[in-house]
Amino acid sequence: MVNVLKRIYEYREKRNWTEYQLAERSGLTQSTISSWYRKNMLPTLPSLEKICAAFGITLSQFFAEEKDAVSLTDLQRNLLSEISHLSEKQQEALLDFIKTL
Repeated sequence: MVNVLKRIYEYREKRNWTEYQLAERSGLTQSTISSWYRKNMLPTLPSLEKICAAFGITLSQFFAEEKDAVSLTDLQRNLLSEISHLSEKQQEALLDFIKTL
């Protein structure tokens, strides 16, 4: 079972975002986000949808376990389509570049 608050924290940390930055990107207030942690409350589904949109992921990706199949956003589908045209060496170089961002 997914720990929602922990998962939000993990996604935020991967991006080096503060709660304030997540609030800006999601359209939620920082006080709303911080209150989830202070009061150990779960976000509502509409709030979680906004959080996922800020992270650029779908709800199914958010809740997916490590090896579960997930649905992709249109942007992710387009990126994968473009990447598939690259050679293996180019794909590895692109991955290295993305990791440095």
